[in-house]
Amino acid sequence: MNTIAFYDTKPYDREYFESAADAGKLTLQFHEFRLSSETVSTAGAAKAVCVFVNDRLDAECLRKLHAAGVRVVALRCAGFNNVDLPAAKSLGMAVIRVPAYSPHAVAEHTLALMLALNRKIHRAYNRVREHNFSLSGLVGFDVFGKTVGIIGTGRIGKIVAQIFQGFGAEVLAYDPFPTPEWAAQRGVHYVDLKTLLGRSDIVSLHLPLTPESKHLLDTARIALMKKGAYLLNTSRGKLIDTTAMMEALKSGQLGGVALDVYEEEEGIFFEDHSDEILPDDQLSVLLTFPNVLITSHQAFLTHEALHEIARVTTGNLVRFVEGREFVEECVLAKLSSSTS
Repeated sequence: MNTIAFYDTKPYDREYFESAADAGKLTLQFHEFRLSSETVSTAGAAKAVCVFVNDRLDAECLRKLHAAGVRVVALRCAGFNNVDLPAAKSLGMAVIRVPAYSPHAVAEHTLALMLALNRKIHRAYNRVREHNFSLSGLVGFDVFGKTVGIIGTGRIGKIVAQIFQGFGAEVLAYDPFPTPEWAAQRGVHYVDLKTLLGRSDIVSLHLPLTPESKHLLDTARIALMKKGAYLLNTSRGKLIDTTAMMEALKSGQLGGVALDVYEEEEGIFFEDHSDEILPDDQLSVLLTFPNVLITSHQAFLTHEALHEIARVTTGNLVRFVEGREFVEECVLAKLSSSTS
């Protein structure tokens, strides 16, 4: 039985996965709740599970999955910091992901956040709906001629850099693993992190979350930024120390912040809390800041991205049930050769 158990699903997950080309070769079992060591039993007879960014696959969860007969963890996203990869490897479980579903989706959302925040679109929209046509407090700035710092020049970071260049901005970049050929071709200048922070009017984060990148922007590094600079994050919430960011907003060190991710978003983002009091005090306060714009991890949410996520994930799961190799670039941990 080719059962795949899906977790933390929304209506759009069902729509795109059920319409994927190879879906008919699989039995898709959708769960709206998240996967953790407490919910493992719901996988039933599934040989693979498909999870999202807030499912928690720690060592205990993976051991229970393995004991139940699950051999593959399929991430329908690019990030994998919620999976204990060493534990998966020791169990001989395969972990696969979608490394590049639509970098344009995330890159374009980054610019949408920046423009909305800078030109106060969200505030103006609410005013006009109340028949308030005053322009007071809605002054922004030209992106043309500004310096933009891109931290992380993978697929998404490169596209963000190129879009900003289209506005006539100078682009600086920092990456532990730079791509000098691309930079030379595009006129992007790699610099060290201190230089980037000190010179940039806008800083945009596009790094994966690793032990080295956690709280990359803390009190000390935010203090190195140009006073009044804007900070954008559509990557991972924990790249920024939230407490340090809030203090910098209060002092004016940061002129504005646009986020599609948040340090403690698990259990909050992707859900409707409109009839509740938010349990996160820091997020509640951030939402009151006039120079902060937050969306709930929706940068990936385009037709093209959802189609590609379903296509790549379903294709790899069909390869698994047919005994074929996964697409190599999707593999984070390999299935043990002795595992049936």
